[in-house]
Amino acid sequence: MNSDPGVTELDSSWSPPSDEPVKSSDQELDPVLVWVPSGRRLISGLLGLNVVLLGAALVAGQAFNPKDLKHQEPQVFMLLLMGVSLVWMMWYLLWARKQPGICPHKDHHAGGITVTLVLILFAAFSLLLFICRVGYLISLRECKPAAKVLSPFIEAPFLLLQTYLLWAHSKDCVHKHKIITRSGLMLILSADLLLWLNAVTEDTVHEEIELEREDRLHFSNTNSSEADDSDSAGISNLTLCQCSGSAACLAFRKGFEILYPFNMEYYLMAGCMIYVMWKNVGRRMSPGHHHHVTQKLTLSIVYQGGVIFGLVFGALVLVAGVTVFILYQVWVSQQQLRLAAFLIFYGYHLAVMPVMSLCSLAGMLVHRLERRASEGGHNPTRSLDVILLVAAALGQLALSYFSLVAALAVGTGGALGDLDLSYSLLSLLELILQNIFIIEGLHRHPNLLAKRKEKQWSGIFKPKKKVAAPTQEERKTDISLLEGNSSAAVQEHDGKQAWTKRAIKEICAFLILSNVMLWVIPAFGVHPQFENGLGKQFFGFSAWFVLVNLGQPLSVFYRMHSVGALMELLISA
Repeated sequence: MNSDPGVTELDSSWSPPSDEPVKSSDQELDPVLVWVPSGRRLISGLLGLNVVLLGAALVAGQAFNPKDLKHQEPQVFMLLLMGVSLVWMMWYLLWARKQPGICPHKDHHAGGITVTLVLILFAAFSLLLFICRVGYLISLRECKPAAKVLSPFIEAPFLLLQTYLLWAHSKDCVHKHKIITRSGLMLILSADLLLWLNAVTEDTVHEEIELEREDRLHFSNTNSSEADDSDSAGISNLTLCQCSGSAACLAFRKGFEILYPFNMEYYLMAGCMIYVMWKNVGRRMSPGHHHHVTQKLTLSIVYQGGVIFGLVFGALVLVAGVTVFILYQVWVSQQQLRLAAFLIFYGYHLAVMPVMSLCSLAGMLVHRLERRASEGGHNPTRSLDVILLVAAALGQLALSYFSLVAALAVGTGGALGDLDLSYSLLSLLELILQNIFIIEGLHRHPNLLAKRKEKQWSGIFKPKKKVAAPTQEERKTDISLLEGNSSAAVQEHDGKQAWTKRAIKEICAFLILSNVMLWVIPAFGVHPQFENGLGKQFFGFSAWFVLVNLGQPLSVFYRMHSVGALMELLISA
């Protein structure tokens, strides 16, 4: 599995002008593995596709028909997949990393400080979740399968080792053992996706049980004694494998329910970072290419930049959101205060989302006035950021459009229906405007201003002989600014456009805190669309339940990912 000698000659004789992969090296074949297909990522991609499809089929079978899977095939498959991934990570960290020249290049865009810190935070909460899960499963070990009780003991080392791999080596561009490296990374990515899918389906089952129990209790209070007897019998069947009066079991179960969302978000974020590592295998970076943002700290930028209004109004959004969250959780379980719980939920969002939309629109106008140049070159990390923002937003967008169709079909039907429709429409507007603002900001050059048209306009009134020489110098200057440190452009930007930097920082600070609160509220179980909504009336309980459970995790992930993207815009402003 040694590298091809021809690659060494290529590296010593020629260096690419940008951070794009070298086209001639894409078709490079290892002399030992001539039988391998010529596609760079064909083998690992097919491996991951088949593993994910098989695992998804098993997870779906467990969710829809668990009685026929008598040998706990989904849990056993996940344990085997995590075990193989652990073996590969140990091989990579202990042996492959010691090989000379395995990572001659680094992608400084990958594994940013903000993303890594959030990943470590989610990993810490996931470890607490594993402790609660172990205590809960051991308390119910008589009625829980052995594979399910054993899963936290394998999943915890898998999570710890993956977190260290991403913290220490997320920037690696591996150039040796590329087939094994791509296959191992694809196995880890498949495990992350399947663990997330399994967590989503388990959470779906728990939500469905709770909703059906509430419906049966409400039905039993308003119907005959015969219905009451059948309802109590159904509830007794649900409590066969639940905590008894043990305080420890109840505490473990409560911790399991509270920490569940952090584990789901961890696997989504870790899977994205693993995907970037997989894309960077065999990638060549131009020498001296360093990321300009990672050397700065967010807190120092906020302090030195004088960000005040964004932090103050964002803090008000956080305080109001925490109050709404607590009141909703307390009131929604009480029949007489249930309507008030829905009203404060919709009222809070209908007050915050228009302000977020206006801030995004103002940020787009500032981008136009600032006229920064676009940052060119192929960048897997930046491309993935854009794809994730658009794809994750599809969850809330789909729910909003489904609610809009339901409103057109059956009408709003009262104040709550009007609020739900208004909430859906404002969600559409806010997500679209915020996505445009973030994506435009991510593609802007950090220092270089786009003034080519202004220079051409001023050169019209000058003789051609006087313009020719400065034009060549300006082109050379532009090239040097794009390739190296642009101190001249920074000084020009700081002197003439200081207010635009301040405006972008204020807008980003406010949007960061607002998105954090809009992430916390649904992540910890506030889902009024389950219990009140136009979609439930039109599509039916079962169909609407599936739609909400597919859209809500994506919406939560969108808020979390937008916070990371906005943090990068704040730092690079």
